[in-house]
Amino acid sequence: MAGRAITVAQQKGGSGKTTLAVNLAIALLGRGHTVAVLDTDPQGSLGRWFMARRAAMDDPGLEFATASAWGVGYECEKLKKHHDFVIIDTPPKIDSDLRPALRESALVLVPVATSHVDLWATESVLELTQRVGCPVLMVLNRASSRAKLTAEVSGALDGLDAPRARTALSSRVIYAEVMGEGTGVTERAPRGPAAVEVQALLDEIGGVLDG
Repeated sequence: MAGRAITVAQQKGGSGKTTLAVNLAIALLGRGHTVAVLDTDPQGSLGRWFMARRAAMDDPGLEFATASAWGVGYECEKLKKHHDFVIIDTPPKIDSDLRPALRESALVLVPVATSHVDLWATESVLELTQRVGCPVLMVLNRASSRAKLTAEVSGALDGLDAPRARTALSSRVIYAEVMGEGTGVTERAPRGPAAVEVQALLDEIGGVLDG
């Protein structure tokens, strides 16, 4: 049985796409799944994280690959044959180049940082996923529980024509720290609040995929 691909996509840069992709991949590894990560972003942040991981440990535990937009379908199809999950990180833009990744995906995750600009950018992502016919789940990211803006953006997400995760990922320093270390929050602090968030989000994702 072929594995399933999850694409992380958002038009605006700085939404936390790569951080979300990394931490989901590591959390899936922790649950005993075989995982590959596919970097389609020319900035290469996912690749830098993977190189840091290789430097820090003998066995990174997951496979890394890169692909340009036109090669995503081929690369993803190949990875799905040997892995339970393929996590695809995409460039901060929404155009026809994203379609190959969407067509290969069982789910598209759209991280939305707590700003109105991020909220506005989300609408074009949702339009494209609807045209391609790919399931989507919005994820509130870098949230502050005390910020009025967080409540405003959260409320606005509920008004969009797409489901959102009940779990929000908070603004925490550990998310930035693990990127430089080549690890994930569920490895670094398995019982910490960031790990609890990621595990809860993964439970929701599993419910969407299996539902």
